[in-house]
Amino acid sequence: MQQVYNEVIQFRGSHYDFGYMQGKRLKDSHTVRNRKKEWKIRRPRFQIDQQDAKKAITAYAPGVWEELLGIRDAMEWSMADVLQEFGGYRLEYKKSGCSIFTGTDYMVRNYDYHPKTYDGRYTFYQPDDQGYAIIGPSQRTTGRMDGMNEKGLALGYNFMHRKKPGDGFICNMIGRMVLETCATVDEAVDLLKDIPHRHSFSYIVLDESGKTLVVEATPRSVVVRESNVCTNHFEILEEENRYHLDDSYKRMQAINQHQKPGMDAGEAFRMLNDRDGGVFSEKYKAWAGTIHTSAYLPRQKQAWFALGGNQEPYLFDFSKWLEGEDVDLRQVKGRINSDIQFVHSDWKKEINQPFS
Repeated sequence: MQQVYNEVIQFRGSHYDFGYMQGKRLKDSHTVRNRKKEWKIRRPRFQIDQQDAKKAITAYAPGVWEELLGIRDAMEWSMADVLQEFGGYRLEYKKSGCSIFTGTDYMVRNYDYHPKTYDGRYTFYQPDDQGYAIIGPSQRTTGRMDGMNEKGLALGYNFMHRKKPGDGFICNMIGRMVLETCATVDEAVDLLKDIPHRHSFSYIVLDESGKTLVVEATPRSVVVRESNVCTNHFEILEEENRYHLDDSYKRMQAINQHQKPGMDAGEAFRMLNDRDGGVFSEKYKAWAGTIHTSAYLPRQKQAWFALGGNQEPYLFDFSKWLEGEDVDLRQVKGRINSDIQFVHSDWKKEINQPFS
């Protein structure tokens, strides 16, 4: 059993300044050094044209481009390197798991992936130039794999497949752009229909009104369905599904068996986070182990977060943070049943070092 942590990042200010702050923290960090090692092992299967990437990013979220410029200046990298690492446009994605369940006033999701890809950063960001404030864990620094914004829009995504990729944005940057620019489920659906998708994912959105939808998106088609449960298979775009879906159906069946009318957020959190509940996964070597469980309560503007299984979540009052009250917490800590080291850890050290 490995002790792990997420660093809590809080920032209020312009996108450029936010990027510059992150770049300073990332420069010479374990995260950057370890990712450089990974790039030596696996070459990128994509090309990036800087002007093309700039045009695509600024069309949907110009503040994100300013954030990338801040990262570039702080790290003293070329823009090509910044876009490869943090740009979120035309990037290869491995297989993964993930499960999401929504009620009328909450969303709970398990993020299932590989530890070496995990940022280990939980972010609060309130821009003063453009876009909505967002709470949630980051992916590739600029992206968000799940989160909630100041308007009460919550989002999470589930991987489907990476067959026949197209020119477009990857999942975590799409998640960031939706949360940055959309206030409601309807606005999120419009953006998800318009934005170019690199890979095939389902995006689950919930807003303050209690409306929730699943958006099945591929480089070729985007469709919308009504459901409060989503794992790793399409239900409308069935021709796009992978061949091996037993685990996805198994987790969906477990959720359907355990959910009940009037289930509250706490019960839903336990359903996904308990190790013996049939939804939580420890398949870390197969790129499908549950790293964190998140919950978002749009009406209360609360976010819950836990690393590993059988955990009591950390509770964050986003409404108070939006009013200027900082969170008095430097790290979110948890335990993962895997010896695979995380990208933000020192790969030269033993993994079971106690926290200082």
